[in-house]
Amino acid sequence: MSTQVKSRQRVSDHGEVFTSEREVNAMLDLVKQETERVDSRFLEPACGDGNFVAEILRRKLEAAKKRATPPRKKKPLPAEFERQSVIAVASIYGVDLLLDNVQACRERLYEIWNDSYSAICGKEVNEDCRAAVRFILSRNIVCGNALSMKEVDENGADTEAPIVFS
Repeated sequence: MSTQVKSRQRVSDHGEVFTSEREVNAMLDLVKQETERVDSRFLEPACGDGNFVAEILRRKLEAAKKRATPPRKKKPLPAEFERQSVIAVASIYGVDLLLDNVQACRERLYEIWNDSYSAICGKEVNEDCRAAVRFILSRNIVCGNALSMKEVDENGADTEAPIVFS
């Protein structure tokens, strides 16, 4: 996201303002050790299109690459990177009021993961793994109100259904 505001109406209706890359990195550096643990869990209660969770995933994928690389070897083992990278994706959760943000965030995270997965696994990529990551993202990045912990309807109003993560 290059701008901090999509529209004045969205700021007025939902208080939607995006965090810049510089601020995201500065804040994540405060918990640097956690962002570099493949299995540490993160919940972004107002994820927007994913500025925080995208950077968290990038850092986790670097850690996954290191964990999948045997001592004295230069390249990660594809099967181990696949496993570690799925753990990384599965440990990230996000909530947003607006469905277009949720969809954009899911796609952004998938593209970040898939670029790394394809680069490391090459011909050993597995379509079932790709489908699994898409499913995980569909369950972990959800449309809802993090304050009430309720799902929201297409107008952003709370429903009776609670937010549930897999």
